Amino acid sequence: MSDCDLLIVGARMPGGTESVDIAIADGEIAAIGPSLPTTAGERIDAGDRIVLPGGVDPHVHFNEPGPRTASEGFATGSASLAAGGVTTTVEMPLTASPATTSVAAFDAKLSAVAPISRVDFGLWGGIVPGNLEQLEPLAARGVVAFKAFMSETGVADFEAADDLTLYEGMSRVAPLGLLVAVHAENDTMTRELAARAVAAGRRSVRDYLDSRPAIAETEAIARAIELATVTGCPLHIVHVSTGRGVALVAEAAARGVDVTCEVTAHHLVLTEEDAERLGSVAKCAPPLRPAADTDALWEALGDGRVSFVVSDHSPATPIDRTGDPFSAWGGIAGGQSTLELLLTEDRLSLTELARAFASAAARRFHLAGKGALEVGADGDLVLVGLDDPRVLEAHELRSRHRLSPYLGRTLTARVVATILRGQTIYRDGRLVGDPRGRLVTPVLTL
Repeated sequence: MSDCDLLIVGARMPGGTESVDIAIADGEIAAIGPSLPTTAGERIDAGDRIVLPGGVDPHVHFNEPGPRTASEGFATGSASLAAGGVTTTVEMPLTASPATTSVAAFDAKLSAVAPISRVDFGLWGGIVPGNLEQLEPLAARGVVAFKAFMSETGVADFEAADDLTLYEGMSRVAPLGLLVAVHAENDTMTRELAARAVAAGRRSVRDYLDSRPAIAETEAIARAIELATVTGCPLHIVHVSTGRGVALVAEAAARGVDVTCEVTAHHLVLTEEDAERLGSVAKCAPPLRPAADTDALWEALGDGRVSFVVSDHSPATPIDRTGDPFSAWGGIAGGQSTLELLLTEDRLSLTELARAFASAAARRFHLAGKGALEVGADGDLVLVGLDDPRVLEAHELRSRHRLSPYLGRTLTARVVATILRGQTIYRDGRLVGDPRGRLVTPVLTL
């Protein structure tokens, strides 16, 4: 080829032993090979650093539009993803106001997000009691998938889906070719155990952990799998936190159920001991688990029983983080750190990491052109430096309030540059250019 918009020189790809050049033209990867004979509008010397497909994080909460943008909006949230090597995200439906449970809400969110996102983005639709007639129109509008909660959400305008709502919702979504994802925790167990603890004045972190036992997750996963089996709806279990939960998914998939699961970075690198040490900044649901579950999740991620890693980036203001473990707002703000944590832990090969960080989520959500390092794919790339240790400090973080359970942690890898459709959006610690994220919608082959 003779010319391109961007040429990356001397990068190492997962599974490769020799350095290659990567040429991007018109937003797509045009050529990959050694010493490409081309001229370029922009040239980046990779210096033998690792190049990976731009990350695909399908589980974030950026709260746009509405008052919860005080915790995080798309401007700061997408900046944090760009700084972490993520080029495509899919944003959850519940913490916007209005929640994304109708076409009108979808349009309001799209209008608010499109001018300010630094990464390409898709939108989740929600399944809640009373909105079943909105599911087909939302699919036609372009939602990537549908999300339902099997336990209370803490958000007034996004109620948990009772079993009948979930059954009927799955029945409607199945012929659309999209999947339904569930937050799988048994509502009765978690709600009643929490109420008993609070009534008895037991409000420690340990009490909170005990109020969301592993059986609450596994029972809900089993119930969701049965509903998916009956309705024929593709199912995805978000933030699985236990080895037994993974086993239930794998057993169902082996008998032909279309079901997958994901794991969060925090369930991979933090344990219940960290929850007790860190307090509310590490509060999440499902909660952090014992080290034995952490090890089981790593093993399952490596062999593919867990499909991919997400951040479940769910920030809060410092005020919302105050109070006891039951009253403080939960969720972990970690979207910027996922890739650097995975590389630091060094428990996956680079090929496995590329699958877990990018390609598997792109395939599962039918995001054509995303998550791949191949000719014809979108020019979404991340350059990372290995053996570059530092202690993570708050000033590095791009999220609005810079609250993270990973502060003070030694990271040995660093995102050097993030490239979206051939344009550099982050490099050497700085955001580059204006927001240029675009809406992505699923490309289905039914």
